[in-house]
Amino acid sequence: MTGAPSRPTASDDPTTPYRRAGVDIDAGARLVQAIKPLARGTGRPGAVGELGGFGGLFDLAAVGMRDPVLVAATDGVGTKLKVAITADRHNTVGIDLVAMCVNDLVVQGAEPLFFLDYFACGRLDAAVAETVIGGIAAGCREAGCALIGGETAELPGLYAVGDYDLAGFAVGAVERTHVLTGATVAVGDVVLGLASNGLHANGFSLVRRIVEAQGLRLDEPSPFAPHRSLGEALLEPTRIYVRACLAALRSGGVRALAHITGGGLMENLPRVLPPGTGLRLDAAAWPLPPVFAWLVGAGRLSPAALATTFNAGIGMAAVVDPAAQDAVADAFRAHGETVWRIGDVVAADERRVTIENTDSAWPA
Repeated sequence: MTGAPSRPTASDDPTTPYRRAGVDIDAGARLVQAIKPLARGTGRPGAVGELGGFGGLFDLAAVGMRDPVLVAATDGVGTKLKVAITADRHNTVGIDLVAMCVNDLVVQGAEPLFFLDYFACGRLDAAVAETVIGGIAAGCREAGCALIGGETAELPGLYAVGDYDLAGFAVGAVERTHVLTGATVAVGDVVLGLASNGLHANGFSLVRRIVEAQGLRLDEPSPFAPHRSLGEALLEPTRIYVRACLAALRSGGVRALAHITGGGLMENLPRVLPPGTGLRLDAAAWPLPPVFAWLVGAGRLSPAALATTFNAGIGMAAVVDPAAQDAVADAFRAHGETVWRIGDVVAADERRVTIENTDSAWPA
């Protein structure tokens, strides 16, 4: 006798054992559907298809370059994520993730084309993940690149519940004849500094230790920005310099760009210098942002520690032909950047940075 087919029960659901082990496949699928409009909003010429495939597609021919060289970068946000998780503020770390990657592309003259993200957690909180990815999409729009894919990994046992980690992957392109290497930097060139938004995404292991030593909570007023909570102030997102730098490159006269990330001024600027040159900076040429002044005092940081761990208020630097410095500075300012002449290229036995006037400009 044939009867009506029985209705499946919860125990018949093939995903139930995996869910009991801590991984919810259905939640991940729902997240993909929720973030598709975010990715769609980052579309640009060359972006093909939607999220959900096995790989993201990009049509390089649509970019319009004659002889393009691809440039790729990957990065994360580091322990700034611990501040975001503790403060329960997740809307800006995605911007940090994009910024850390695309700022590295543009210093080689490349226009960012597309971005992929990796979000790993102990247990998927769809609301948190969607907020983070919303920040990633916002960063991509600001940088002019398409969010074409990514991965959400639920890894119980590897991450604690509530914790998550981020990684980003960006690809850009530059005409072969326009690749920026710093090879033409010469003694007498001018160094222009672009203002940072503060900490950006570096040095947070030290920042968190200083906050703890001071007995501060992230939900109380910031000691350096009393109108904001400490968590909000520390989570100010990394500035994205892409559009401004591309405009400055088009104006002519830019010989090198340096993204000031981990290693600060002391380690990032020498990376774009040719042999026989160094940099002499004047700390009095730009104001030290309040967050760094507070860290110097609260953490008893020496000028060397400040300049090696943090950006000290300069998020991007341009080495420029002296004859073009005004035009380049105007191009930066036209795109909303605050610019100072912070130093010069000098003859040196080794690639190194010397910073003058730190005792008066960065008092402990």
